[in-house]
Amino acid sequence: MSRLNEILQTPLVVLGRTTITLGQLVYVVGLLLLGSIAVVWSARLIRSRLQRRDVSPDVVQMVSRAYLIFAFAILAISTLDQLRVPLTAFAFVSGAIAIGVGFGAQNIINNFISGWILMWERPIRIGDFLEVGEMKGNVEAINTRSTRIRRVDGVHILVPNSQLLENTVTNWTLVDDMLRTTVRVGVAYGSPVQRVTELIQQAVDEQSSILKKPPREVIFDDFGDNSLNFEVYFWVHSAADRGLRRIRSDVRYRIDELFRENKIVIAFPQRDVHLDGEIRLKRNS
Repeated sequence: MSRLNEILQTPLVVLGRTTITLGQLVYVVGLLLLGSIAVVWSARLIRSRLQRRDVSPDVVQMVSRAYLIFAFAILAISTLDQLRVPLTAFAFVSGAIAIGVGFGAQNIINNFISGWILMWERPIRIGDFLEVGEMKGNVEAINTRSTRIRRVDGVHILVPNSQLLENTVTNWTLVDDMLRTTVRVGVAYGSPVQRVTELIQQAVDEQSSILKKPPREVIFDDFGDNSLNFEVYFWVHSAADRGLRRIRSDVRYRIDELFRENKIVIAFPQRDVHLDGEIRLKRNS
């Protein structure tokens, strides 16, 4: 037993007037291990309880992430206190790290701060449908450095958080999932325009996914080169581009069926060619 005590009292590191022994190191390692397990377990418990109360996913992520950072910071300070290491011993090291961060990690810090701004202000939330440049997709996770977005084709994209704050981002579901969309169709000249308007309205009214309020509106848009152009506006609940395209497709299918039943021709490009026979005769003669 005395031999074990001698081994545990063996000095390993000397920081100023503080000496760290092998026994203290073993104790601290055990404290860190048990403390880390307790912190991770409690964070999962907090996350699960918030999810049971139907709290939004972005709030759950922000609370759990803040708890992890706060808990691990307390664990680190408690560990240093157990070793009797004053925080001033790390003043030089922290200064050097601050200088290195200032010169070499500006983008990392920028993305880190931007991530916390996104989680706190919530201009973008988990589940939102975003349009960033030419990319469209749903937000799956907002991390401290980047945001994971799943494009409409299923590919996962990691977008730096700073880009979401510094660039123009279209959030289709920022306030709600109500969207206005349109379907255009052209009919042949001579078609009864009032009947065409009624059939388009019928095609829209028969779709259960289209909202009754605000009401749909059919516009006789223009006299085109080859057709009489009509356009119908309507509102839907949709949180993705794919759902919106499917609704428009259903409306087009029904318009085509109704037009066929009522013998209304959907216009297509036509060109009239006129041949001057007298000029040909003169050239042949």
